[in-house]
Amino acid sequence: MLRDALPTINTPLPGPKAKAIIERRGEAVPRAINCVYPCVISRGEGAMLEDVDGNIFLDWVGGVGVLNIGYSHPELIEAVKEQSDKYFHAMMNIVTHEGYIKLAEKMNQIIPVKGEKRKTMFVNSGAEAVENAVKIAKSYTKRPNIIVFSGAFHGRTLLASAMTSKKAYSFGIGPFPDGVYRAEFPYLFRGPQGYSEEEKIAYYADKFQKVFEEASPPEYVAAVVFEPVQGEGGFIPAPLEWVKAIRKLCDESGILMIADEVQTGFARSGKMFVSNYWAEAGCPPDIITTAKSIAGGIPLSAVTASAQIFDGVKSSIIGGTFGGNPIACASALKVIEIIERDNMCERSLDIAEICKEKFNQWKEKYEEVGDVRGIGCMMGIEFVTDKKSKNPNPKLVTDIVKCAASNGLIIESAGIYANVIRFLCPLVVTDAQLKRGLQILESAIEKCR
Repeated sequence: MLRDALPTINTPLPGPKAKAIIERRGEAVPRAINCVYPCVISRGEGAMLEDVDGNIFLDWVGGVGVLNIGYSHPELIEAVKEQSDKYFHAMMNIVTHEGYIKLAEKMNQIIPVKGEKRKTMFVNSGAEAVENAVKIAKSYTKRPNIIVFSGAFHGRTLLASAMTSKKAYSFGIGPFPDGVYRAEFPYLFRGPQGYSEEEKIAYYADKFQKVFEEASPPEYVAAVVFEPVQGEGGFIPAPLEWVKAIRKLCDESGILMIADEVQTGFARSGKMFVSNYWAEAGCPPDIITTAKSIAGGIPLSAVTASAQIFDGVKSSIIGGTFGGNPIACASALKVIEIIERDNMCERSLDIAEICKEKFNQWKEKYEEVGDVRGIGCMMGIEFVTDKKSKNPNPKLVTDIVKCAASNGLIIESAGIYANVIRFLCPLVVTDAQLKRGLQILESAIEKCR
């Protein structure tokens, strides 16, 4: 079975069939939708995919965090088939369908936002969820501004592009919406030299307050929006003590705290959401956005907040044609059932422990491995020219990604300097596959350094 297979490369990459399809892609698809991987998928199971030439790859990207329960889970296929036999579509503004209600009830149960009574709405993508969360915050607070952070990625729609830090994602498409102000995210690896971790966290909390002085007074700020672990920014976790400080500042000024858990959610962190850790520490967010792994690959996203917040939103400003599509809802309900039943949060921590031990060995062994970080099974390895200077080493990462792919391991870069290798492997990966992937990655490091 492909589900239990190990990486096997039988042809030069791309193989002849893949090469022909990639050439067609170049003629039919915009080049701006870039892809550097020399494979064309024919089928996928678990953490593995087979290309059209019969080459087998281990996927450590998982659709960029979409495939936490893996490719083509048999129960998910059956759930989608069962719903598709009944009806494909029912728009919630016109006809109520129970799948939307069931999924909203489940999300309200598992999402750790502030407030005991919760409500959830559904849209289609992470960017849509983020934009709706901002609209909700503005409508509820009746304030015009938001604060986002350096290194942030929130999507490619217009408001989300304005919120996203890296301007390669939005070059030349302005003007952007007003009222978006940026603070400095606590990037501890590149924080002030000579500071302890505690001092760095205090430093970044102070930098956040500068936004109130230099950009927007707090009484005009509707929300603060950030990722619990920055994705495109380099897999940088928000330190818990810093989150507590931001929560306190928000509470003092009536500002809502929005956690963008689009990439971090659904067992990736070792809990269902990173915000579960925050809630246990007494600093839950007011609004959480989720997407990616929510429905196992079918487009769906969600915004969850207290009933008080949602009930304060002006009618008609939220909703949409495909939000909460019946097939997507059926898929999401099954995804959550599988995660809870199969103890995938615990499995995430088991995988993380294996990888973290190996990654930290590399940190000791290789001068180019500058930092290893993350929460649970969302980890990043930052590559530098040397540990003393910490100069980013994006060329090495590019070379490692290509070398790993040529040996059957798909990995992806991240970071504001493109010098981080991200780990987003499906949580259904077998121990043998994980071991082989670590061998391929270390071999690529050795070869390319």
